[in-house]
Amino acid sequence: MHKLTVTIGAAAMALCLTACGGGSKEVSVDTAVLAKELLTTVTSDTLTETASDLLPSIYFFEEDSIASGIAYASSGATACEIAVVQSKDAKNAEAVEKLFQTRVDNQSSLYASYNAGEVEKLDDAIIESAGAYTVLCVCDDTDQAEKILEKYGF
Repeated sequence: MHKLTVTIGAAAMALCLTACGGGSKEVSVDTAVLAKELLTTVTSDTLTETASDLLPSIYFFEEDSIASGIAYASSGATACEIAVVQSKDAKNAEAVEKLFQTRVDNQSSLYASYNAGEVEKLDDAIIESAGAYTVLCVCDDTDQAEKILEKYGF
């Protein structure tokens, strides 16, 4: 009976350790390089770089919670958009992920009123975090975008 208790206890501890360690990834990404690769690979629209000082007002994150970031956006003809942000820590990355989802939801409502065909891209938007980094990618080729993100550790 004692061996069974020890075995069950060891298995439970192993599961706990696995659950605790599985969520955090240590990655290091050059935000500009990743954003540029996504820009040139997964969208057919011409996107324009957004001035870095405008990022907090577009995505509504606190300026002091972000270490670096870069974004590209469409002129409005399409919903295509790419943003790569490095937060100061992983906790802030979770907050940025939620703000990116709010952005996608808002854009979806907007496009539904005048360009409903773009809503499908927004429904397929990629929002992923790894470590302190968060990516938003609304694009033409989500399969290719996922491959690129995987290569960078997402």
